[in-house]
Amino acid sequence: MKKHLAQLNISRIIPETMEDPMMADFVAQLDTINTLGENSKGFVWRLKDDAGNATNLRPFDDDRIIVNMTVWESVEDLMNFAYKSAHAVVMRDRNKWFEKFGKPSTVLWYIEEGHIPTTQEARERLEYLQENGPSEFAFDFKNRF
Repeated sequence: MKKHLAQLNISRIIPETMEDPMMADFVAQLDTINTLGENSKGFVWRLKDDAGNATNLRPFDDDRIIVNMTVWESVEDLMNFAYKSAHAVVMRDRNKWFEKFGKPSTVLWYIEEGHIPTTQEARERLEYLQENGPSEFAFDFKNRF
């Protein structure tokens, strides 16, 4: 069976809430960037709530951590979106809105085509990467398997 690539990245916002005026520029770009991702080559799925994004979901024990979780046909497709589209411009500004983690905040792993990963599954993969380093179970862009 064909494999797809699942991806989770987390960010810890600097202010206490997403509604803080400090987050306004970031929030204003969400719909545009999410639509760009959904229309990108190789996009399969993304985590979202009834409002159409995942910034209200809190699968971690810290209310200031927001998540982005997607599924792609390949690492190359995800990399093209993340680093060669308007998404890269938003990433360059991330220090205006988010704290530095000091440990991996993005994890990649392969899933069977058709599988939709859960936030618990993604959290386990990220924690594994943080504790054990990259492997076939959980890896990053620099150390792909």
